[in-house]
Amino acid sequence: MRHRVAGRHLSRTSEHRLALRRNMVASLFEHETISTTVQKAKEVRGFAEKLITLAKKGTLPARRRAIAMLNNRAIYAEEDGKMVKKGTVVGKLFSEIGPRYLERSGGYTRIIKLSKCRLGDGGKLVLLQLVEQAKDKTDA
Repeated sequence: MRHRVAGRHLSRTSEHRLALRRNMVASLFEHETISTTVQKAKEVRGFAEKLITLAKKGTLPARRRAIAMLNNRAIYAEEDGKMVKKGTVVGKLFSEIGPRYLERSGGYTRIIKLSKCRLGDGGKLVLLQLVEQAKDKTDA
């Protein structure tokens, strides 16, 4: 019986699952779309939506809680052949992503199934995206 057994193990230890969740959500917030397997996307989606709900509050305790849950990874971009720090993931979450969803009461992410399979094990691939992406990302 599976009573009161929530979440997927994903063939990983609990520390590895936590690191996987944090890294995938940080990448999702940084790039606003990531490609992954169906199981990982479904596992990460709830964690990402909870963090976006925290970001909508915008308070200092909410920011500290997001840093504790996510870690505050830096965002780098290449300019003139050099890597330049552009900010942090939590900073982008609270300054750009949170205010974007103030009128929305949930459902901040979507999963789009791809026809591709992963090369190594044939796992089904999906795109995990934020629903209302920035205007400059959709034009490109």
